[in-house]
Amino acid sequence: MIEKISVPVSNDFCPQTLFCYGTYCDDGRPDFGLFCWLSYIWDRELGVMMCIADEKQTKDNIRKNKCFSANLVTEKMLPLADYLGNSDGRNSEKITPEIAVEKGQKLDVPILADSPVVFELEVVNSVALTEGDVFFCKIRNVLMDRALTDESVPLEKRIAGVAPVSTTCETYFSWGGKVLGGWGEVMGR
Repeated sequence: MIEKISVPVSNDFCPQTLFCYGTYCDDGRPDFGLFCWLSYIWDRELGVMMCIADEKQTKDNIRKNKCFSANLVTEKMLPLADYLGNSDGRNSEKITPEIAVEKGQKLDVPILADSPVVFELEVVNSVALTEGDVFFCKIRNVLMDRALTDESVPLEKRIAGVAPVSTTCETYFSWGGKVLGGWGEVMGR
């Protein structure tokens, strides 16, 4: 039996998958932020709910445009994702030409070319909280690396090939649980 003790409220040791949310600013430039408070819902179809705390450019754009992309973050993408998550979206220099950005296929959203799984999301409802907002979204399209649809390759090989990144305790982890660095530490790699 495991001995449990009460600790301060947190979600430590409950890893969450990382996504870069993509939106367009009023001037047409893409903006991406790094987030992990995303989960799935069911309302006659699979959907997404996500929360963004504090005020930031990405949240402003989601409120205004009512759509965004959620780009799965992989180990290969982590330095870029960490940079996007720790840089001010109101800075017009944030998205550089070196960042490969494409357009969504169903919605007017930017997507990261290197992400192997991307959701194009339409916001259908939201709830304002004291210091954050929860957005309820319909999945309007899923873009996936063709190799991930090859069912002749075992599922565990395909997920290992994706190498999704998760986070807990302000630390990034590999699919296998290896520490990849702390928040804000890997953007320069």
